[in-house]
Amino acid sequence: MSRPFRGSAGFARPENALKRADELEAIGQKAAALQTLHDVVCSKKHRTWSKTFESIMQRHVELCVDMQKRIYAKEALLQYRNMCHQVNISSLEEVIKHFLKRAADKAEEAQAKAAAVTLDVEDLEEGASPEELMLSYVSGEKNKDRTDRELVTPWFRFLWESYRSVLEILRTNPKLEPLYAMTATKAFHFCLQYKRTTEFKRLCDILRQHLTNLVNKFRDQRDAGPESMTMHLESRFEQLRVACELELWGEAFRSVEDIQQLIALTKKTPKQPQLASYYTRLTQIFAVSDSPLYHAFAWLKLFSFARQHARGLLPSDYQQMATSVLLAALAILPYERGPAAGTRTGAVASDAVAAEQEKDRANRMATILGFAVDAKKDARSLLTRQALLATISSSNLLSLVPAEVRAIHDALSQDFKPLELCQRLAPLLEKLPELAATPLSGAAPVKVVALDKYVPALKQAAVLRLLKQLSEVYSVMRISELAALVPFYTFAEVEAVVVDAVKYEYLQMRVDHRNGTLHFGAQHVESDKIRGHLAAVAKRLAKAMAMIQPSPQPLPAVEAARRKAIIRAARDTLEGEHLKAVARKMAIERKKEEAERALFEAEQMEAQRKMQAQRAQEQAEDKRRREEAARREAERLQREMEEREQEELRAHLGARNIKVKEGEKLEKTAVIKDLMSERIKEQQELERRMVRLAKNLDHLERARREEEGPYLEAAWKERQEMDRAYWEAAQAEAARLHRQAWEVDIEEKKRLAYMVPDKEIFKALIMQRREAEFQALRRERERRMAEIRQQRKYEREIARRKAYVARCRAEVDHRLRELEEQRRREEEARKQAEEAERQRKLEEALAKQRAREKEIERKTEERMGLGPPAAAAPTAAPTAASAGGGNKFVPPHLRRQMEAPAASGGGAAPPAAAPPADDDGSSWRRRGPEAPPPRDYPPRDNPPRDSWRTGDRDAPPRDLPPRDGQPRDAPPRDGPPATAAGRCCATLLSIVCCSLA
Repeated sequence: MSRPFRGSAGFARPENALKRADELEAIGQKAAALQTLHDVVCSKKHRTWSKTFESIMQRHVELCVDMQKRIYAKEALLQYRNMCHQVNISSLEEVIKHFLKRAADKAEEAQAKAAAVTLDVEDLEEGASPEELMLSYVSGEKNKDRTDRELVTPWFRFLWESYRSVLEILRTNPKLEPLYAMTATKAFHFCLQYKRTTEFKRLCDILRQHLTNLVNKFRDQRDAGPESMTMHLESRFEQLRVACELELWGEAFRSVEDIQQLIALTKKTPKQPQLASYYTRLTQIFAVSDSPLYHAFAWLKLFSFARQHARGLLPSDYQQMATSVLLAALAILPYERGPAAGTRTGAVASDAVAAEQEKDRANRMATILGFAVDAKKDARSLLTRQALLATISSSNLLSLVPAEVRAIHDALSQDFKPLELCQRLAPLLEKLPELAATPLSGAAPVKVVALDKYVPALKQAAVLRLLKQLSEVYSVMRISELAALVPFYTFAEVEAVVVDAVKYEYLQMRVDHRNGTLHFGAQHVESDKIRGHLAAVAKRLAKAMAMIQPSPQPLPAVEAARRKAIIRAARDTLEGEHLKAVARKMAIERKKEEAERALFEAEQMEAQRKMQAQRAQEQAEDKRRREEAARREAERLQREMEEREQEELRAHLGARNIKVKEGEKLEKTAVIKDLMSERIKEQQELERRMVRLAKNLDHLERARREEEGPYLEAAWKERQEMDRAYWEAAQAEAARLHRQAWEVDIEEKKRLAYMVPDKEIFKALIMQRREAEFQALRRERERRMAEIRQQRKYEREIARRKAYVARCRAEVDHRLRELEEQRRREEEARKQAEEAERQRKLEEALAKQRAREKEIERKTEERMGLGPPAAAAPTAAPTAASAGGGNKFVPPHLRRQMEAPAASGGGAAPPAAAPPADDDGSSWRRRGPEAPPPRDYPPRDNPPRDSWRTGDRDAPPRDLPPRDGQPRDAPPRDGPPATAAGRCCATLLSIVCCSLA
């Protein structure tokens, strides 16, 4: 009976640990052997890689697989990665490959064992045993399910966890990208082989998270170059293939989005087989997701790609693929289902957020289908049924399809024969499965083309086209007649099609089951179909009246006059009413636009507020989730560390036959202290034993050498005699064989001696011919070299001449630029001189004008001071007093009033009083800007503005600059209107300016 392992002492050399593990495994203690290797690998003493550690790791992972110790394997692989990261990274690759192969072999072995257990039945005629019946009643499982759960499921779980651990270990090392891609591919094959859909979804999430970390977080820490991204892209193509084979269409579409993201990052086009597989999978995804429009576009891209790049395709392959493209396009409904149907026809979306989401979705789908789309533009106009059919017609694809399919295309897109449409299509649709009976060649990107799956959609499209054409011809139709026109549908199925089309506003129909009729068209007058019907009816009625009564009776004179007056009034008011209507319409439209703009801005603000609130809520929720995940992860790691520590302690105590109660928590320090004391005792005992063994071995070795000495000497002498005899015999045999070979060679020389002259002649002929060939080749080479030298000489001459011409042109251009610059400077100097001269003349004119104004004002004041004498009349005193002196300003209207009585020899005093006599006598023009204007204005019945606004001759010229910063035609702000002298000065100034000009 073998003793249990008491713990592994610290090994000075790793080879000793490997030997010790082999010994423990030989006596059945695999757990102790694994612990020994694990301690060596994870020890801090051994941090330098050597070939021995690779053997230790391979043995370690084998024990981990046999005992299903995933955590041990993960820890050891992490330590080994750190150990050989800078020295020999290929060693880690070999260890991981060995680990995964071992785990996969164990899983296959467990599955084979489960199958053998299922098939191992003693008596095939005997029914189920009572135990099996009871288990089936209690658990509801069959024998195979229980066997798989007991034997296969643990190994599957271990293999899946192994793949996860390896991917987690390899994801941060750029040197292990090929191994990372290989591991991901093996994990895909594992999920596909054993139909593990849940694990496949988790694997896709893990790879997606690794890619996100690679792009966002580890950009500065690792080389995320094109090669790394290319490997990720190849893995995503394999992921897409496996997802389609497992029929996980959601994961397949997410894989397609990952592929597009990687293509955008790498800026490189994938390989041709990958693109062919990509478009093939897109056709499957869109066919399953009930997206006929995108399915047809995917078929079109696949056909275009195969036509451009595929090699070895047969004409039948092109015919079947083109048939699939055309039928997929014709199977698209002429209207779109869903809430975005209105926006496809150009209507304004009520919800701006939904419209933006629909635009983003269309752009994303166009990018997935391989269209180059600008993110700021709307791609919905590209992905339409009309655009697809136009592309098919322009690419000459109709010439490749059979005549039956071409007839289907003409009936569903060109012909207008509603009464014969469905009868013509029924036999053509029945022939579609026969057209796909020919198998495709191996060079085709698809293996099978199923045309019968388009038959239901084509029938529905045919019924819709039939109803659309009937609605343009008929307004009412019997249900029985419509049912007779559709042979492949019952009326209940036709009614379902009608309801769907009316729901999405493609048709305007109603069914009257009481009368058995079908009514086409809408119930309101403003319908697009009957918008011009009233005008057409009026025209036709007028034409009928003209036919019934071609010569109208003459009207009475009163009626004719009344009609003419009405027509004349209508013509007179027509333009005004039209303008009023247009203005009212514009006002209404403006109010509508303002209301819509305000509503749109309010909706946008509300949408932005909602989006901000939602974004803040999502960020808070995301933060909470990350914190919760980090907390759970920390708790899990802490719990795993404690559990692993408890397991290690229990293993050590169990190896020493120390019983531990179930559920008892062990103290690490106490157990380590006991273990250390026991290990020290064992070490001391081992050292004493080794001393005794060394002493015994020394005595035994000395005695053995003393006894074997004579025997060794006798054996040596005997062996020496045998070797001498063997050497003499070998020498004699070699001399005999050498003599025999020499004699044969002499005979052969004599036999071949007579052929030496012929050989010399043949050699001379060969050398002569080769000499001639050599001379010819040499002359040809010299000729070619001379031609090449001449050609190069000619090229150099041409290049020199071109350089000279370019240099001359550059000099000419430079000189022209200098001349142009000199001319421009001279022109600018001339303009500046002219401007200075003009400014000087203008200033001189203004100075002369100011001098003349002063002279005119002085003369005017002197003339106004020579009025009538004071003793002329008693009434002249107030007038003289009102003058206020010789230099007092008197307005023109007051002067005319004062002169009128003087001319008539007397009269009453003027109605307006003169300014007070104590005024300083200065003109209102000489007052400052803060002085108030004079108050001797005329009465209201004779306003002063008539004298300067209405008079044409006395008006100041409008081409002179205003004085004191006022407008030229505006009255003065602080006083009465300008005097006649001022107007005269202005006129003289204008004359002077004109003469100067």
